[in-house]
This record gives sequence, structure tokens and C-alpha cells, in this order.
Amino acid sequence: MTEQSNPIFLGKTSPLPQNPQEAMLDYVPNPRAGALYLVRFAAPEFTSLCPVTAQPDFAHLVIDYAPDKTIVESKSLKLFLGSFRDHAAFHEDCTVGIGQRLFAEMAPRWLRIGGYWYPRGGIPIDVFWQSGEPPTGLWLPDQGVASYRGRG
Repeated sequence: MTEQSNPIFLGKTSPLPQNPQEAMLDYVPNPRAGALYLVRFAAPEFTSLCPVTAQPDFAHLVIDYAPDKTIVESKSLKLFLGSFRDHAAFHEDCTVGIGQRLFAEMAPRWLRIGGYWYPRGGIPIDVFWQSGEPPTGLWLPDQGVASYRGRG
């Protein structure tokens, strides 16, 4: 984890990391530390590979978190998510792994991730993880992803 006032990726050419382990997430100080608020990232075109067939899998990820001392820098998050493009893992591993890594490194007050995966073998697989109970008073909007009927 890096935490600095000057993000390491912004304004620079940044190649896509080859895999999630190589990807570096960047964190900056929370400009509203002490305030209880929710940040949402939606990645409607997330891709990874099936570990059995090596065929591409597609998901709409929604990441919600209540920051504490840091916030994740969005370009580093995009590069991290992009690093899964050639990564072979089951839906559960990708979704929960992303949530757990963000939670461990950023140490937000609370985090949840919804992985809304498009059908594999005719069955959509949705995976959800959260770090615990949300803080009292935190507004939690619906994640806004339709139950599978072509995903909207």
C-alpha cells in the first residue's frame, strides 16, 4: 500500500499490470476525514478468465465503502481491476479477493462489494462480501444492478 499526497499514477503513462498480485493500489489522505459518507465505484465491464476453460467471464462490480483516513485513488483502482483481464479465477475468488484486499490495505470504516456476473453455463452467479455491519447512520443506497434479465 502506498499513501501519499501526490498519487503515483495520475498524469503518467501507466501500463496495465500483468496480474492482480503485481498491481499496486494507491491511497491518498481522505479530504473529509471524520465525516461519515459512502463512496461508490461501479465497474460494469469487469473481465477475468474462467480457471477451467480459460474463456472470458464478465461482471458488473459495485464497490461501496465508508472511508476512514484514506481513499483509494481511482486510476490505481482501474489498473488493479484491469489486471484481472488475464487472471484465471472463479467468480467468488475475484469478488471476495478484491473486497478483502481493498479493506486490508485501505482500512476503511466499512466496505462491501457486489459482483454481478453474467451467465456461465446459463446461470448468472452473483457474489457479495462486506467487512461487517455498516456504521450507524451511513446511507446505503441499493447497488442498482438488476436481477439477471440481460442485466438491464
